[in-house]
Amino acid sequence: MACVVTAVFVTTGSAAAVITTTTSTSATSQGASGTSTSGAPNECPNKQSPPAAEDDAEQPAAGSAAPKPLPVPADPVGGDQLGKCGFVLPPDAATAPPSEVNASSWVLADLDTGAVLAAKDPHARQRPAALIKVLLAVVALNDLKPNTPVLITQEDVDAAKGYSAVGVPAGGKYTVTQLVEAMLLKPGNDVPNALARALGGVPKTLDLMNAAAQQMGALDTRVATPGGLDGPGMSTSAYDLAVIYRHAMQLPAFADAAAVKSVTLGGVYVHNTDSLLTSYTGAITGISSNTTDAHSTNLSSAGKNGHRLVTVLLRGETTKYPMYLQSSKLLDYGFALTAAGAHQVGTLVDQAPPVKPSVSATSSASTSTDAANVTNAADNSPMYQAFGNVGMPLTIVAGLGVLVVLAMYVRKRRARAARARRLAAQANNV
Repeated sequence: MACVVTAVFVTTGSAAAVITTTTSTSATSQGASGTSTSGAPNECPNKQSPPAAEDDAEQPAAGSAAPKPLPVPADPVGGDQLGKCGFVLPPDAATAPPSEVNASSWVLADLDTGAVLAAKDPHARQRPAALIKVLLAVVALNDLKPNTPVLITQEDVDAAKGYSAVGVPAGGKYTVTQLVEAMLLKPGNDVPNALARALGGVPKTLDLMNAAAQQMGALDTRVATPGGLDGPGMSTSAYDLAVIYRHAMQLPAFADAAAVKSVTLGGVYVHNTDSLLTSYTGAITGISSNTTDAHSTNLSSAGKNGHRLVTVLLRGETTKYPMYLQSSKLLDYGFALTAAGAHQVGTLVDQAPPVKPSVSATSSASTSTDAANVTNAADNSPMYQAFGNVGMPLTIVAGLGVLVVLAMYVRKRRARAARARRLAAQANNV
């Protein structure tokens, strides 16, 4: 399974427009497979699980069962419109999304306000590839001291064999901050393994990452590997990754790490390689990645005219347009929407929404509660309480009295009958 990743993180002051939106067709004229032209879904094939795997990377270990799909929230996180499978566009959008964007699922949002400006199948469950390392960086920066030294082992180096690697040598010792910076600059699988060891091992790190995702409201996300390689049950969505990235950028330690343009670790020079750096003025973040099952993925952000936007593209194809170019076109589309004052179509949540039961569960619970309330009301009424304390003993006594009277009556009837038979016998003898 091949895994190629590139990334760029840069900061700029005021940014100027570089690319002009090239689409000019009506926003309602662009359809998609399985959707109406307005973006309403006909069906949602990836509502519960990502598309079928194309290799054996997601096969569970011998004797282990495949993880069940994550529960689907009763209400789409971020707003009802985000539950659609097709395009989710503001009603006042003047143009359709750029035709160069071929990702199966994407989200375009304001990084500061959390407003979702446009999307396509935002909650479709896909695979993140290296984009999941943003979540690993958040966990590492929250749970480890930034200056904690981490020794690179041969295990870390071996974890990257056959895949991409930052290239840090075994025996090198670096701080948590240095490793996070290197991982964000050039995603590889050696540094994520080292950070996972520092966090207590891969299983514990996965638990920490999944717990953090749940707390943020990223309910489509289940991490199977810390570095983004395909694994059993791996799942996320474009919406979730936008939520995770927005949360990360609110952490000063992450924002500082993301601002680093290059770093040297043990003689290894690590720098930005994503082409967004040289092609888009105002670029803040750019991560491109791919695996066999995830296809191509990208997370990019940029600032312009007082707005910072983020794009997340999942399951894209690069045969015609590279992912950084697709993201740049989508960023232009987003800045055009903000300039026009277009309405938002949803919101990136700050935390997990309250758990809401399904309609059937709610109805059943309501019926049971109503029945219980009726019973309790009867049980607690003064009349019922009086009967329970006094009436029941009186009823028992009265019943016994009736039985005694009945027994005496039967006894008298039998005595009268016996006396009549004796008198008759005496008369016959005379």
